[in-house]
Formats: sequence, structure tokens, C-alpha cells
Amino acid sequence: MAGFVTRREFLNLLGATGGTAAALKAGTALGLLPNGAAAASLDLLNPGSNGRRIAILGSGISGLTAAYELGKVGYDCTVLEASRRAGGRIFTVRHGDLIDEIGNRQYCEFDDEPHMYFNAGAARIPSTHRNLLGYCKELGVELEVFVGENNNTYLQDDALMGGKPIRSNDYTTNVRGFLSEMLAKSMSMEEMNQPFTESEAEHILGMLRSFGDLSEDDLYRGSSRTGYASGGFLRHGVQKDMIAFRDLLKGSVGREALVGFEGDYGPMLMQPLGGMDKIIAGYTRELGNKVKYRAMVTGVQVKDDGVDVAYDQDGVRHSLNADYCFNCIPTHLMVGIEHNFPNDYVKAMKYVRRGEAYKAAFQAKERFWEKDDIYGGISLMNNRSQQVWYPFHGIHKAKGVVLGAYDYGGGMYHTLMPQKDRIEAHLRDGEKIHPNYRSLVEKPITIAWHRMNHMLGCSASWSRNFRQGWTHEEESMYDTLRAPVNGRHYFIGDQISMHSAWQESAIMSAQWALANFDERVRSVAA
Repeated sequence: MAGFVTRREFLNLLGATGGTAAALKAGTALGLLPNGAAAASLDLLNPGSNGRRIAILGSGISGLTAAYELGKVGYDCTVLEASRRAGGRIFTVRHGDLIDEIGNRQYCEFDDEPHMYFNAGAARIPSTHRNLLGYCKELGVELEVFVGENNNTYLQDDALMGGKPIRSNDYTTNVRGFLSEMLAKSMSMEEMNQPFTESEAEHILGMLRSFGDLSEDDLYRGSSRTGYASGGFLRHGVQKDMIAFRDLLKGSVGREALVGFEGDYGPMLMQPLGGMDKIIAGYTRELGNKVKYRAMVTGVQVKDDGVDVAYDQDGVRHSLNADYCFNCIPTHLMVGIEHNFPNDYVKAMKYVRRGEAYKAAFQAKERFWEKDDIYGGISLMNNRSQQVWYPFHGIHKAKGVVLGAYDYGGGMYHTLMPQKDRIEAHLRDGEKIHPNYRSLVEKPITIAWHRMNHMLGCSASWSRNFRQGWTHEEESMYDTLRAPVNGRHYFIGDQISMHSAWQESAIMSAQWALANFDERVRSVAA
């Protein structure tokens, strides 16, 4: 009998319709995928009276993690940070803050209120990122729920419904209904009966009927799950008109709505109370004066017995002679700093590319989204600005800060624009969702990570072909760069990760390097 649906094929189908989170949960239940790993636990050897000196280059979260862990057991750590602040791409913008974009320096003019801030870089913490959450707990960083997916936000696509914005719930409910109807009809066909048993097939049909709110004859005729056109409280609700499946297929932004909040982006998400840089503040409280700011590294020389680091601070040349070095300077910047790294190491450093992320934000004169029943969440648009994020903190305050654009993959489009053209583009795009948007927002800021000083790019990228995955040569270069030079110099950060762009990745890279370092120290001491 042809057309069998195996359990593995069913997982693929479930992933396509229900998202990766649904597929991962089902795969774990069926024993096809492993359970998540527990948070790493470091037990570093105390150096005792030897007091080895450690140089940490860069104060991104990987560098801070390394300094924090080494400091706890007695190592003498010095963190060299080229800019005036710690955190790297963890950057929360508030009143008076400098946005140090080369050729487009800006100062934030948001009102000076605790809830008036914008996470210009890292902005959310998945509940599965156990190492980061563990450090938040250890450092006393208070967390709150981050609202990403919200059925009351909007989808806007010029090709969908004549360009009229529709509620996310209206789109997803109707799509699920029609997809479930098609799947239910397929499940009733004889060739789909195996390898599921009759009871399993009936159970799947029941799930589909419930998932898509199908009628008894397995047809989708609309759903009250989208809310009511009228009534619903003191009177019986009048169901909204069903959106035709043919119309739903016209826009492309809907695909993002179906899978955009799955995997790492799916519930539950968190952020530190008061902004993402509260994590950095937790680290720097512990490290104190071990962090040297405005200390730009100018040279790194690896020796058999240590690492010599040269750096400039406030116009004065300094040297730091360390036993070991942990380096989270972006590799494409480190290439231009004087060093004596081996050729294969340099080749790998040059290979790593950097993402073109871009964000923009406005101060809102009033919390207009709350008048539209939106309390946090993300509206999606099929235009260059792509997204509008509504703050979930400061509910019912007079004002708030709204993200007006987020382009992670093609951010050079806005990066290459003059500031006034960027702002006009975001105002024009935002008006497609909120007709009075232009008059409701003010005091714009933009962050083009490809031009941010001391960074010149966003997350690290190894693979040249996302669909085909890593090549053997890329994996070989990755292994080369992760290994220490002479057992003395370690690269860390999300650039030493196969799942970049997350704080968790950077932390885990530091933990791996620390564990490797500790093994070497113990072997010498034995």
C-alpha cells in the first residue's frame, strides 16, 4: 500500500504546520529526539598562591563570564574594553546615551523615565537558555516575562486583503482551519491508514478537528477563536466573516506569523526587569575595577609561557603580561590588530562573517497600542521595516518606546541611508498598520550594527549556505579557531558557536574554553 505516513514523516508534517516547537516536543515524546541538556556546572581549580594572571579582551558577555568564573576561584583577571561601556551587542538605550555609529552618532532623547528604554541588541531570553538564566539568578538579576507572540497584533502585506492590516489571530486561526480540513480529509483516505492503527488515526483526526475548529463533517466554516465581530459578553457573539483560503495565500508575511514564534523565539521568553543591560550590570558589580574602559587592544603576542597584550588607554600605551588570554574581540577586527597567530588560525578568523542587523525605535507620545487592545507583542509587515514591537512594560503609563524596524538579515538597506531617510521609511511603513503613526511618535533612534564602533557587525556566521549546512572545511576551520594557540590564547564569544546570535551561545563558548583551560592547568599541577 503506497503513501504510508511514518512517524518521522509525521514529525516533518507537524513541523511544517505547527512549527518547530511542536515537532520538538512530539519528537522527544516519541524518543526520536534527545531531551535538553542541564546547565553547565564549572568547578575550576583554585590557583592558590601562584595567582596566575589572565587577560580578557573585550567585555561582551562571554568575556565577562570568563572573568567572573576565574575571579571566583582566585585568578587575577583584567578585562580590556575598547568602548566606554561593557556588554558588546547587549546594548540598552536610555535618555542621554550615545549611539556610537560611525558617520551617524546620535544621542538618545527619550524621556528620562525608568520604563523609557530600548534594547538595541539582545532583547529576549528563551526559557531553555539555562546557563544565562543561571547567571541571572546567581547575579541577582530580576526577570520578567517578555511578550513576543500576541494574537491581537497585526499582519500587514500589500498583497493580502488589499493591504489592510489584519489581526494575527484572524490570520492564524483561518489558516489552521483550512490546513486542518485538508489534513482531516487526507487522513480519511485508505492509503493514510497505516502505519497508524485505527485508534491512533481517530485520535489524530480528533486533534486536527480541535486544532482547526472543524465542523462535524471535517469542514472549516470559520471560528469564534478570532473573537467576535460584535457581542460576546452580554449578548451572543456574532462570528467574524471567514477569510477565504485563496486570499490568505496571497501574502507572504503570513508564513512568518505561523513559524516566527517557534523554537528559540517561542514562549516562554524573558528579559531582565528594566532592560537587557541589567545582566551586564550584574557582572560588572562583581568585577569592579577589573574592567578597564577605553582600553583599545593594539597587539597580542602569544608565547610559550604566556601572552603579551599591548593596549592604548586615554592616549597612553600600556602592556599587560598574562599567563593566559581569553579573547572575545570580533575576529574580523582582530585580524587588523598586530598578532603572531598561526596561518590556519588567521584563515579561520578571516572566514567568519558578521550579520547586518538593523533596528530603529521611537518614543510614543501616547500608548496608542493599548487603545487597540495590544499589551506587548510584535506586528509583522511585508516591507523593509518588517516589524513593530510594542512594550509590555510600563502598562498604562503616559508614554512608551516602540520598536519601529527590525531587519536581521538584510540590514544594509537602511544602514546605507542617511538618518532622515531611515526615519521617513519607518514612518511610512508604520502608517500601513497605524494610520496616525507619524503623528503619534517622536525622538527616533536607529542602530545599524554594521557601522557600530568597536563592533562593525552583528552575530557571527560560519556557514555560507544556510540551507545545505556546514561544509567539512567550515567545520575544520571552526575547530581550529576554538582550539587554543599554544594552550595560552582562547577565542570566545558567539563566533565560537554553531548557534550564534544568542547570549547563551557566547556563555557556552566561554564555559567550554574555561573547562579546556582548567584541564590543562590541572595536568601541569599533577
